[in-house]
Amino acid sequence: MGDNPPPTAVRISTAAGRWVVLTTVLGSAMALLDSTVVNVALPRIGLDLGADLAVLQWTVNAYLLTLAGLILLGGALGDRFGRRRVFIVGVVWFALASLLCGLAPNAGMLIAARALQGIGGALLTPGSLALIQPVIHPDDRARAVGLWSGFGGVGAAIGPFLGGWLVDGPGWRWVFFLNVPLAAVCVPVALRHVPESRDPRAHGRFDVLGAVLGALALGLVTYALIAAPQRGASLSVVLPAVAGLLAGVAFVYAERVRPEPMLPLTLFSSRQFTAVNAVTLCVYAAFGGFFFLVVLNLQVVVGYSALVAGTALLPTTLLMLLLSARSGELGKRIGPRIPLTVGPLLCAAGMLLMTRAGVGAVYWRDVLPALVVMGLGMVVLVAPLTATVLASVDVGRAGLASGINNAAARAAGLVAVAALPLLAGMGAEAYRSADRFSEAFRRAMPICAAVLVLGALIAWRAVRADALERAGEPEEAAEGARAAGERPCRPECAYHCGVGAPPLDPGERPRKPPA
Repeated sequence: MGDNPPPTAVRISTAAGRWVVLTTVLGSAMALLDSTVVNVALPRIGLDLGADLAVLQWTVNAYLLTLAGLILLGGALGDRFGRRRVFIVGVVWFALASLLCGLAPNAGMLIAARALQGIGGALLTPGSLALIQPVIHPDDRARAVGLWSGFGGVGAAIGPFLGGWLVDGPGWRWVFFLNVPLAAVCVPVALRHVPESRDPRAHGRFDVLGAVLGALALGLVTYALIAAPQRGASLSVVLPAVAGLLAGVAFVYAERVRPEPMLPLTLFSSRQFTAVNAVTLCVYAAFGGFFFLVVLNLQVVVGYSALVAGTALLPTTLLMLLLSARSGELGKRIGPRIPLTVGPLLCAAGMLLMTRAGVGAVYWRDVLPALVVMGLGMVVLVAPLTATVLASVDVGRAGLASGINNAAARAAGLVAVAALPLLAGMGAEAYRSADRFSEAFRRAMPICAAVLVLGALIAWRAVRADALERAGEPEEAAEGARAAGERPCRPECAYHCGVGAPPLDPGERPRKPPA
């Protein structure tokens, strides 16, 4: 028997249930597509707008900055004011910002519109899955979430291919215009077919100060890292860097003393939660830097068109789509410690292999093996990582823990995109020269690999092999849950295909066995 369903619960076999799933798939597809197609368009954007590498970095990071800084607040707004309402606002906001991106006459307008787009993403991303939980009948919820994550995985897989086709065809602006028709379908369907839902325990108090301080800290540090290659250790770089660090300290202090913080620091009293988030920071910093640079390398150095470069990346996401569910099952059987150690090491090997993708590279010999090894590493890693996050805290805080983990991954990618060109000695005009970019790319990949090795070491030393059998820290809590006949919170998402962050997954609530 499932949980007692609410009176409005619908079955997945009904038209109402299918409309709900379609709405969530369309909404999440907008964010997933954007996270993959924009990178493919970067070289053409730079050439068309006469922009240097810093503009390309900000084209990615302006979006990540507002998304990472506000995604936790976006989830809280949905719980309080209505998940459907906030989701629709996010979809409309995202579409309008996408339209501004496509119409941007210069780099400054594009970057500003990307920041606005990130705000829309922070509103719609938490709501796309949250719409399913209170509406779909508990007995059908796993299937509905499976459809949501499966179709989302398909969207993530075809994103680079679709982005390349648009860039080579009607132009890079259509990468952003693509979101407008998706929103035009999504909003009416949501208004007509998705009932409103709220968290009755939510209230009107929000940690706006925490969101502002977190975004400010990330923004100032990112600015300093991107500006440093051109301006060196000047005051225009040092002052923002110091101010960003101070804002970060103020953020931690505010979250410690506020009665209802956006980021409850008490969660980090769980050693497993702290460890797995440290692994997340390492892993997604490396992924963020890799996927930012590899598409540039394939087009600038190897000489691929945008379409061919986008298609070249398909093996990684296809492997994740096909094998991530099995990886999750493997993690349950053997525990997360080995997958969280082996996965990053495989990804590191894939990145080192990618250094062979230079001028005159042959895809089957020099590019495909690296992407296959990279994809296998991501398959091994991502599902157990999400499961360990959920299992490391109390069941009632699993959704918050997943949101924090997702935000941490995006913040790590943001910093990596800003810092990696600096660390690799990549000049402002490097992406216009195949030789210069190839040299910098070969220096960047070992840096990414080293960060992944660090993540593997943390996992081996700090992640418990039995972490998925524990309901949370401390030890007594896990023993008490087992004595009560409960199991740890398990992931609801079966397919993990997003390369920018682990999925937002509130987890399947454990049920007591029948008496």
